[in-house]
Amino acid sequence: MKNLHEFRNLEPQPRLSVVGAGPGDPELITLKAIKTLASAQVVLYDALVDMELLSHAKETAEKIFVGKIAGQSHSQDAINFLIVEKAYALGHVVRLKGGDPFVFGRGQEEIEYAERFGLVTEYIPGISSSYAVAGAAGIPLTMRGVNESFWVMTGTKSDGSLPEDLKLGLQSTATLVILMGMHRIGEIAALCKEYGKGEISAAIIQNGTMKNQKIGISTAEDLENLAKKEDLRNPAIIVIGEVVKQAKPALWKKISNLI
Repeated sequence: MKNLHEFRNLEPQPRLSVVGAGPGDPELITLKAIKTLASAQVVLYDALVDMELLSHAKETAEKIFVGKIAGQSHSQDAINFLIVEKAYALGHVVRLKGGDPFVFGRGQEEIEYAERFGLVTEYIPGISSSYAVAGAAGIPLTMRGVNESFWVMTGTKSDGSLPEDLKLGLQSTATLVILMGMHRIGEIAALCKEYGKGEISAAIIQNGTMKNQKIGISTAEDLENLAKKEDLRNPAIIVIGEVVKQAKPALWKKISNLI
């Protein structure tokens, strides 16, 4: 790994902007994010970023895919190194991430790394899929007389296990929003049943806010069967709670699935 002095050139202020691209629909990006993209010399973008958003950057800006897809994955160490390298070589690097970079997006890790090498940094919030995707499907995360809160959690911890927060959430009236949980959906369904929430309403929303959005609705204990039956897969979120009954009928794959 190079040190700071090896990166230095005539660029007076190498900087990093960590920018949220929103939940999927390219129109759901903030005006500040668009202005920041327009000033970038380099854009490092993820797999869940709509390619249309790159048009907000200058034609001369270098655009580099650093996402994680089957057969092609960029390690976090490699991305961190690239941020610093490109900032010192060209100036302003925009790290464009799906959703909000501070909601399971590792945005803070990248900022801390960049600051260790002397980069000026900023964070531009994005609309998070943790609430926008459910809303786009007509599911309010809170509803008077039904629940008092919603919990957002990852479905897969760094060691591959389910988070303990899921067990705690299932003991409350909160709506549960689970990101990155499709690989553990069988375990999630079983845990719902174990904690007496097997019959509660649940939804899987794939490609939320996009034109190709798909939604499936079932009981929580039947989530794994629902995913297989309706061919629901990543990128998707899981929503568990009685508020799921408010989902737009036009988006139901089969109305008979509604509880």
